[in-house]
Amino acid sequence: MEYDVLLSMLEKREFKELKDEMENMHPVDIVEMLEDGLEYGKIDKRQMILLFRLLAKEEAAEVFTDMTSDTREVLINALTDSELEEVMEEMYVDDTVDVLEEMPANVVDRLLMATDEETRQKINALLNYPEDSAGSIMNIDYISLNKEMTVADAILKIRQVGINKETIYTCYVTEKKKLIGVVDVKDILTSGESRKIEEIMDENVIYAKTLDDQEEVAETIRKYGLIAIPIIDHEMCMVGIVTVDDAMFVLQDEATEDISIMAGVSPSEGSYFGTSVFRHAKNRSLWLMLLMLSATVTGEILGRYESAMAVMPVLITFIPMLMGTGGNCGSQSSTLVIRGIAVGEIEFKDIFRVIFKEVRIALVVSLILAMVNGLRIYIMYDQDVMLAVAIGITMIAVVVMAKTIGCVLPLAAKKIGLDPAIMAAPLITTILDTCTILVYFRIVTAFFHI
Repeated sequence: MEYDVLLSMLEKREFKELKDEMENMHPVDIVEMLEDGLEYGKIDKRQMILLFRLLAKEEAAEVFTDMTSDTREVLINALTDSELEEVMEEMYVDDTVDVLEEMPANVVDRLLMATDEETRQKINALLNYPEDSAGSIMNIDYISLNKEMTVADAILKIRQVGINKETIYTCYVTEKKKLIGVVDVKDILTSGESRKIEEIMDENVIYAKTLDDQEEVAETIRKYGLIAIPIIDHEMCMVGIVTVDDAMFVLQDEATEDISIMAGVSPSEGSYFGTSVFRHAKNRSLWLMLLMLSATVTGEILGRYESAMAVMPVLITFIPMLMGTGGNCGSQSSTLVIRGIAVGEIEFKDIFRVIFKEVRIALVVSLILAMVNGLRIYIMYDQDVMLAVAIGITMIAVVVMAKTIGCVLPLAAKKIGLDPAIMAAPLITTILDTCTILVYFRIVTAFFHI
């Protein structure tokens, strides 16, 4: 149904028809309708709350989970304790934890009051895990089977408890809480009812630990095409699962963070439009200030070669081209290496293979650039062969240096525990500007004896 039609039904107070139409909508589309309506002034907060109250409990919980933290806070302040309790009852524990982590302390207290004691204990247990760990994003509701169960018993249990589980497609076989196997529902449904779970379970289980980095866990799910991965504690007892949808959010957040860092911007958890101008300025200013101050080194180096530039003023005209080419070459290499690190294709042990490959690429690229640029200089500067050769040699040196630095720095950052994305375009360009000036004037002063 068209967005404008729903708004028209709201204005006409056709609530029964509006409720029926919203029941046919996907929760994500409802979130988009509510938040876009608020942002563009098509509905006010009172109307948004009214629309939310028209939703069924299960759908309301899904909508609440998918909302931004600002929209959730508006709803929390407007809903009664009983309404809030109904929403919280329908939410999975891991989604509840995600919501709580984004809310102010006073809102968190009210949300916790809307949950029962057992759920509150589960929430507190998850909140105690480190922020970027697998434990902080896992869901503690999963289907556990006994290896002595028959297929018929397993099907009966899935029917009884599956309604409250986030996923039932994979079941986990445990013995005294120890994870001993995994079995897909497909295998259960296609096996004879008298067969035991032990006969059809897979003992070769891929798992993660509670304190593992959540990005590594998400990458494991992606690599092996899992719907969910079991999480075990330090005693090898199974305590939860991380599902593929949570893994997607982790990878999305990590990609957003890497893109921000690569662009020289401090990562922000809010959306672009949801972040204030001052917050954007703050996130960008620090990086720009550091890069600006580091660029003063380049100016100091240029000052040392004033006499050479006075003898041959034409040397100044090639500085922007050489610095730009060096920065671009370095950015190309760093971007590809960072991407390789992110997808697990490149590791620190591959550093010499990467350098060897990038140097060969740099030689081919630099020779092409040197020949094209040499021909340009020869034509434009009165057939000055010496100048063309000097700039050509500099071009080769700069490109080889840039591609070597561009591939080494991200790997070095990863090795010492830093985010490789830090060594992206802005920082590498600044470093290469300084190196390019040094190489350039060393070559031309030696070449022309100035």
